Amino acid sequence: MSDLNLNWIYIAISWILLRWHDLWSVVLGGNSGLGWVLSIVFLVITVRIILFPVFVKQIKSQRAMQTLQPQVKALQEKYKGDRESLQREMMELYRREKANPLMGCLPIFLQIPVFIGLFHVLRIIDPTKPKYFKAMTEEYFWKPVEYTGAAAAKIFGAPITAQFGDTASRLKDLGASSPGAVKTVAAVLIATMVITTYVTQRQMISRTGPAADPQQAMIQKLMLYGVPASLLVSGALFPIGVVIYWVTTNLFSMGQQFYVLKKMPPPGGVQADKDKVPADAKALAPKPGVKPQNPKKGARPAASAAPAAATTTATATDDSAPATEGEAAVPARRATGGAASGGTAATRRPAKAGAKKRKGGRR
Repeated sequence: MSDLNLNWIYIAISWILLRWHDLWSVVLGGNSGLGWVLSIVFLVITVRIILFPVFVKQIKSQRAMQTLQPQVKALQEKYKGDRESLQREMMELYRREKANPLMGCLPIFLQIPVFIGLFHVLRIIDPTKPKYFKAMTEEYFWKPVEYTGAAAAKIFGAPITAQFGDTASRLKDLGASSPGAVKTVAAVLIATMVITTYVTQRQMISRTGPAADPQQAMIQKLMLYGVPASLLVSGALFPIGVVIYWVTTNLFSMGQQFYVLKKMPPPGGVQADKDKVPADAKALAPKPGVKPQNPKKGARPAASAAPAAATTTATATDDSAPATEGEAAVPARRATGGAASGGTAATRRPAKAGAKKRKGGRR
């Protein structure tokens, strides 16, 4: 069993699984199938708690990569024909801004050994093959009672080591109540695994935002639709215990991403705008030592006086504005008419005075 030199993974996974089983055996008994199911669930929780700091770094790195997209596009345009210079400048940009493109995949890579280890351990729990019993007890340090208890563990009549694609004879060897019960339990768990995988991928796209690059957009669609579709087929080859592990991982990821999206909303999101409201309100608050001016009871609020003042100012502005051509013509005519009448009156006065002189001369 040590050909691939992965015994350290199998031993570590076995140790965590068995420690949780020892704890649940105190409550549920050593032969309880629910105790083994809960051991798998808490194996997931243990791994995810250990990887939580890595998950936070993944979020920060993805946000940094998202903010650097304009600069990356500018470098791509500048060094369009020089691939070596482009790679050098991009690495310098990532180093300067402390962004790591590989950080987004690190949590997934770290969970792969856990999945492989649990898949291998549950696959070789087979009471019909003595060589597996020897490997589990001598290499992975399982006790014989723990091995037989895991082999007999069931959930709704389906052994946790059984698979959807197992034959009726193998299911009989594993102690299944009926092939139909195994098919039903496995089908429900596989469907749940596919749906939760799709939801978690959708959350990841919401967290990072849709990719502007066509190649990255294609990868997002592949992860969104391709991975759940592949699990629909490959899920028939997984032991029921591994499917339980995958579903638990997805549910934990959904809750974790919901928490992170709420605490660390994407830049420019709705939550980010809500977070800015207290700062704006604080800026509008009265300064320390200044008495706030509240309107007295029965008085008109100061806010309502502003429109009136604005209306008065607008009226005054309109009155002082240049008159139109039609409006200017009226005073012009009046001035012309007044000047004409005034000239006529001035002309008539000397004529009357001259007439009086002539009358006086005749006298």
